[in-house]
Amino acid sequence: MTDAEVELSTIPAAGPLYRRAAIGLAPGFGPGRRADRLPDLELVVRGVTVDRDHLTGYDRVCGFRLADALPPTYPHVLAFPLALRLMSAPEFPLPLVGLVHVANRITVHRRIDAAEPLDLSVRAVDLRPHDRGRQFDVLCTASVGPEVVWRGVSTYLRRERGGADGGRREPGEYPAPPAPSALWRVPPRVGRDYARVSGDRNPIHTSRIAARLFGFPGPIAHGMWSKARCLAALEGRLPDAYEVEVAFKLPLALPGTVAFSATPAWTFGLHDTKRGRPYLVGGVASI
Repeated sequence: MTDAEVELSTIPAAGPLYRRAAIGLAPGFGPGRRADRLPDLELVVRGVTVDRDHLTGYDRVCGFRLADALPPTYPHVLAFPLALRLMSAPEFPLPLVGLVHVANRITVHRRIDAAEPLDLSVRAVDLRPHDRGRQFDVLCTASVGPEVVWRGVSTYLRRERGGADGGRREPGEYPAPPAPSALWRVPPRVGRDYARVSGDRNPIHTSRIAARLFGFPGPIAHGMWSKARCLAALEGRLPDAYEVEVAFKLPLALPGTVAFSATPAWTFGLHDTKRGRPYLVGGVASI
């Protein structure tokens, strides 16, 4: 529980929040940050309805079949602007720009029909040290009335100087991946298309210049697009209620070709086709 719950009348627009975060990086414009704690705050929007055209666009970008049931990753997209609002607030201890999404866990308690209005809530918890800086979790919940139907946990890392590199793997240390189930060609437009349907307009996914400023040779795929694309490949075989967890390992440069693998034990991943390096590793468990 949190000390403060703030109920918003509608989902905020993501664009102004990104602009506010970018302006905050400029010298003299950034707020003074209290770097030792997360705000004890929960943001809530009730009665969120699904726009069918938007859902159709999301399904097509991520590879899901067009259906009345929400894809398992879709509530994340609905709640993402709330998370953005929370992380771009002046009292948030870490700047939004530069955060790295390193892991995501989703719990699907039951099938969610697109006609069901959802109550969405978001809060940040567990600011903790990491060998490369600090990380924290953003918890998202989707409810239908009093029933929690979906939960999401996104782990973000802020890289900071002075952290140890004990968790860094040298080239060649990654275990050999399973034999690929399929090879996917990921076109350059995936970054822009997913930004459009998700509201996640971080420029490292859409701009070569911005990507280079953050150390990438060019735009990289969104991690949540990669997770959604993997789950779309497993569509029709997933349990009615399950938990799916992934770790985002290496950035997937756009355009690119990736190897998708899935095992009977419900593990899956995306890997480099030449050296077997992982972009994403994950697993599904029934609940």
